[in-house]
Amino acid sequence: MRLVIARCSVDYVGRLKAHLPLAIRLLLVKADGSVLVHSDGGSYKPLNWMSPPATVRRTTPAQTELEEGVREQWVVQSAKTDDRLIINIYEQLHDSSHDLGVDPGLIKDGVEADLQRLLAAQIHTLGEGFTLIRREYFTAIGPVDILARDATGGTVAVELKRRGDIDGVEQLTRYLELLNRDPLLAPVRGVFAAQQIKPQAKVLAVDRGIECLTLDYDAMRGVDDTSSRLF
Repeated sequence: MRLVIARCSVDYVGRLKAHLPLAIRLLLVKADGSVLVHSDGGSYKPLNWMSPPATVRRTTPAQTELEEGVREQWVVQSAKTDDRLIINIYEQLHDSSHDLGVDPGLIKDGVEADLQRLLAAQIHTLGEGFTLIRREYFTAIGPVDILARDATGGTVAVELKRRGDIDGVEQLTRYLELLNRDPLLAPVRGVFAAQQIKPQAKVLAVDRGIECLTLDYDAMRGVDDTSSRLF
């Protein structure tokens, strides 16, 4: 992994356009080909990124850009689409590379892992006509717990938590932003599923068009017979 801290501006050009004005940022170039642009705020979410597979090419800035103070330009080109991330570097403050080795992967809380397995096996819990695409759907920023299709054929990304809070909604939002860049999957809607969901998380989820689903862990395991309950 390469870590570069630089004064830079960033432009995303392609199916959508976005501009980050000149500021000091952290640029992460990962071995899988992804490039992420981070600021010192905003929690874990990058300001912009390019998903793998992608190539990073250093180019000579145009004369007008050189006159403005651009010293180096990176063009990050997606291998699947015409999307590009153009990074104009005005000043480089740090540059280092590190071999992180093979990551063993995320070891989930036992209940969360069970919820994922059970929901995948009981995908109808999400609604009639749902089918499973796969568990742990890989993305450049982490695995989506469950990717499914609804009765109309639409793609649905599910984030599972034992206790759902705002951070979980933020995490799902980040996945949805990335998945919706893939024309083979888009449009992708989200479902935030947990045993308990905090009121603040529900409000944020609804505001972002994300459905909330409360899961009955015991019923899904077959321990609790919901048909025999009075309440």
